[in-house]
Amino acid sequence: MEMEADSQEREALHHEAQNQKEKFSVKGLWDLLWSPINWVKMLSSELHWSFVISVVMVYGISQGLSMGLSRISIQYYLKDEQKVQPSEAQVYLGIIQIPWMVKPLWGLFTDALPILGYRRKPYFVFAGLIGVVSMLVLSLDKKLDLTMSLLSLMVGSAGVAIADVTIDACVTENSISHPSLAGDMQSLCGLTSSVGALVGFSVSGFFVHILGPKGVFGLLSIPPALVIFVGMMLRESHLHNFSHGRVSEKFADSGKAMWTTLKCSSVWRPCLYMYLSLALSLSVREGMFYWYTDAKGGPSFSKEVVGSIFSIGALGSLFGVLLYQNFFKSYPFRDVLFWTQLLYGLSGLLDLVFVLRINLKLGLPDYLFVVIDEAVSQMIGRLKWMPLLVLSSKLCPAGIEGTFFALLMSIDHVGILSSTWAGGLLLHILNITRTQFENLWMAILIRSILRILPIALLFLIPRADPSSSILPSEILRTKKGDDLESENLEMASLVNGV
Repeated sequence: MEMEADSQEREALHHEAQNQKEKFSVKGLWDLLWSPINWVKMLSSELHWSFVISVVMVYGISQGLSMGLSRISIQYYLKDEQKVQPSEAQVYLGIIQIPWMVKPLWGLFTDALPILGYRRKPYFVFAGLIGVVSMLVLSLDKKLDLTMSLLSLMVGSAGVAIADVTIDACVTENSISHPSLAGDMQSLCGLTSSVGALVGFSVSGFFVHILGPKGVFGLLSIPPALVIFVGMMLRESHLHNFSHGRVSEKFADSGKAMWTTLKCSSVWRPCLYMYLSLALSLSVREGMFYWYTDAKGGPSFSKEVVGSIFSIGALGSLFGVLLYQNFFKSYPFRDVLFWTQLLYGLSGLLDLVFVLRINLKLGLPDYLFVVIDEAVSQMIGRLKWMPLLVLSSKLCPAGIEGTFFALLMSIDHVGILSSTWAGGLLLHILNITRTQFENLWMAILIRSILRILPIALLFLIPRADPSSSILPSEILRTKKGDDLESENLEMASLVNGV
């Protein structure tokens, strides 16, 4: 009897232990599923919900979703309707991005020139209006020539850039007031952008096939309309007794503050690295796109397939954001950039394997190989980009956050433009045209080698980690005494009052 009682007791204990294990397992799964929601709730609590919604609208929809829809529609528009060569297409794509290179001008306006007593709201509204008008012109005018098409695309790009500068100013303000959350804020921006791009790319091929590029341009009038909504939704205190006669003085003060900050070695050295690391990564994207869709020399992918390839790339980019947020955001900048830059160069060789058709010799179908290539390349590219964004947010002096962050981002866009035009020149020199791709492998090899060169320039990046301050103490003291941003955005007041 006693042995039987011991056996029953052991069995009861075993069952209890199993139940506890199952409860912990379910609880762990539940916590895992809710962790992103809890993270967003934390950011909303610390930084206010209006900031989080604005980031989602601008980064997720205006940039991410629009980028996914516009990239393929513009590529097919230039290729099939304007009949341009791949090298020419790269030049035109660079021209469309010129408004991003004058971001400091937009940033200076948002910091120093209120409109009707508001610093941010009018700029969101203006950005949305010109975006809506430009996309509708492209969609409705059936006889638009190449010059007017490029002009309309530039105006649309300017709308996205102005909205980007305005939300960047808010992100940078909060990065200064909440330095421990700087990495989380950049992760939120990257996450929403990647999710938006994923959705945009997923449906882009289908819409281009059904509606054509011009029909997609009509759909692209919706995201800027939402930017107008952001301008109306944003809670901002009205500035009283603002003297417009002081605007020129504020512009001069902003320029002086920017120059003082740029002269600091802990600022200009990272800026130089960011430009060179982008400029040396030559882009041959249009050569690859024309080869993707070529019926003779390439795999002859359809519009839907091209869209799905880019959507997998957006998924890889999203995975890169998650990797950085969960594993790498606390590592020193140099360490992360060394490995990501090295892997970025090596990942470019996957395109070489694809163009030389080695994947078929290995038994890997074109589609399977190209989605792996795109996912890996975009994931590594995002991992390389994230620490540079965090670093940029820490180089901005208070009072001119929008202007200076825009200056840093414009340096990056000049690097991207240099990469795009140099890549177009390389395609032209190697005689890669709409129908000739014999030398495409050589362009890819040159690009992959150049991608590794920025490793030798990592000495320009500070050894600091993302949680530490980068700017020297004298600039920090100047920042706190600056009266340029004395009438703060109400959102910043709400953040400080949480």
